[in-house]
Amino acid sequence: MVEQRSERDVPTVADAHLHRSMTRAGRAGVPFNRRTLFVMGGSALLLSACQADPRRATPVPGPAKSPAISGQVASTVDTLFSAKPFYIGHRGSGDNWPEHTREAYSKAVELGAQAIEISVNATSDGVLVCHHDKSTLRSTGQDLIISETTWAELSTLRVDARDWLGPAAEPQPIPRLDDVLDLFAATHVIFIEDKQGTNAVALLDLMDTYPDATSHFVWKQWGGAGQYALAAERGYKCWGYFGPELFGDLDRLAGRFDYLGVPHTASDAEIARVVAFGKPVIAWEIHYRWMKDRMGALGVAGLMCSNLPYVTEIAQPETVDHFASGLRTAGDLPWTTDKGWGVQPAFVEKNESISLSHQDIQSYLMGSMSPSGADTYRIQCELCWPDRLPQAREHAGIAFCADDDRPYRVRIAGEVSAYHVILRPTGSLELFRRAAGDVDGTLLGSVDTTAARAGQWVQLEVAVTPVGITVYRLDGRGWSFETKDAAYRGSYFWLCKNYRGAPPVEFRAVKIL
Repeated sequence: MVEQRSERDVPTVADAHLHRSMTRAGRAGVPFNRRTLFVMGGSALLLSACQADPRRATPVPGPAKSPAISGQVASTVDTLFSAKPFYIGHRGSGDNWPEHTREAYSKAVELGAQAIEISVNATSDGVLVCHHDKSTLRSTGQDLIISETTWAELSTLRVDARDWLGPAAEPQPIPRLDDVLDLFAATHVIFIEDKQGTNAVALLDLMDTYPDATSHFVWKQWGGAGQYALAAERGYKCWGYFGPELFGDLDRLAGRFDYLGVPHTASDAEIARVVAFGKPVIAWEIHYRWMKDRMGALGVAGLMCSNLPYVTEIAQPETVDHFASGLRTAGDLPWTTDKGWGVQPAFVEKNESISLSHQDIQSYLMGSMSPSGADTYRIQCELCWPDRLPQAREHAGIAFCADDDRPYRVRIAGEVSAYHVILRPTGSLELFRRAAGDVDGTLLGSVDTTAARAGQWVQLEVAVTPVGITVYRLDGRGWSFETKDAAYRGSYFWLCKNYRGAPPVEFRAVKIL
């Protein structure tokens, strides 16, 4: 939990630098009062720059399983940029923990991340806090404008990411920036941004109070803003990120920054143009492994990553789903992360399942279980239409044997080849092979089984060998068919709702055998 402070004890932005100088002088063993402060003058800052603050906890490094993000004591900007690629925990890795919270930053660091990214807003009474949006509506469900809200009010709210992470994700306090910096500024690299665009001086003043600050902080901002000059004057490296609205001004703006940024939605040509400036380029936000691979192929140096355990492959593949936990497992993601939290399937506690209920054709990546690492394996799952059946021509099922985790949606052309097996309400069980760019694919085999019933769980299995595929329905008397097709043998797979609108379909008991 973040320590709660009364308004009387909270320094404002205007006197934050003064407050921290006094505080650190006292901790260094020098009794202070106002007279002491003025006598010491700048020496208090010199003392704080040379002496470790005993209040700062040094996090225990996470397991060194990947040199790309493996934590080391006192990671600096130089050591971070020497890795290829290097990773930055975007909002603290918001696909895994509630974004911009102490829990998210701490978990990313425990995992081994060398760098985290922090967005900053100031309250009406001048307290700098970690929060992306200027309003608290998206993150907390309560619509408060941070600049019009006191710290006392804001500290009662909780970042509630349950719609994205699952119902067991405990809401977390909005942290004060100084509390977070006290934990990580001495040992990690922090990309830091003034989201309101009005707090540059106060933020830089706070950054300056930390030892070796220019080796641990990178000033982050939208490429068209002017605050970079203030940061550069104080010796900080600056990262300017560029969206489509600024691509036409790249030649004029790129020279202002030490590092450049591009969104993952940029085209290959747009990314290549940014890389051509010869400065380290960081892409944001990276959720899937295919994004990492694409950016590497285009010469991007760093990844602002929302899904560190999965993208870095530190997390070992699972063999069963964890839907019963009420928490999304790292690597399990909807087909897109660009449409907000509403595309995440809901967890159904009583059934230990997830419900695909989006109005669009929907698929859900089981990245936590991929790749399997075996030439021969079986995928099992149960599916159910809990309330009513869709129309007879509709269907749901599994897509499998994809080479990577690029989106695969049945009935919508994609960039990756794979197979999909579908079950219709009539009981027809069918297997298709579909090449990248195709919509329908080629029917490889089918079998008529007993018609599905609302509320009935149907057990499916797909057995993959180097030379063929066998599809089973295991409930009832059992049915199966086999095909000797070996066109694709990737090991990423998806759970699929292959029609628009209602009714929802649930999946559970997903296993790799």
